[in-house]
Formats: sequence, C-alpha cells, structure tokens
Amino acid sequence: MTKADLDRVQAYLRRLLGSDRITLIPPARPGLSVEVAVQEEVIGTLHRDEDEGEVSYSVHLSILEEDLPPLPKAAGAAAPKRKPN
Repeated sequence: MTKADLDRVQAYLRRLLGSDRITLIPPARPGLSVEVAVQEEVIGTLHRDEDEGEVSYSVHLSILEEDLPPLPKAAGAAAPKRKPN
C-alpha cells in the first residue's frame, strides 16, 4: 500500500470510529501486514484487495483472552432452569 492509501484509510477509520488515537503502521519490509494500533497497542491488521478493478480494504481485529477484563462471578454460573407451564 502507498502512503496515500494509508493516510486515506487512517483518516476514514478515525472519522468512522471517532478517535484520533487510531494509527496505521506500515510494515518494516514489503510483504508484511500493515498494523492497526490504538495509541501504542496493536489491535489488528489492514489488508488491501483488488478484484476486477474494485479496491477494498479489510481490517482484522485480534482480541487476546488475556487482554479482556475478568468475567463477573455470576456470569460463570448457569442460570436457573424454568419450570414448564
């Protein structure tokens, strides 16, 4: 992807998601993925696709289990079963 592509997609994502903290990080060398970051944390990758002259971009977000907040204690318990009417 060109710098112009990255700038346009970054501006779109910032406007769409309402945050100037979103940054696209170009790959260190050709052939690697563009990284999508919020502040310093990489949250996914950006890919460009061209098919029959149509260009599209896709964002793949990766959420690690270790980054999620803990489950509330009640959420792990099964809900009581209802008696049939």
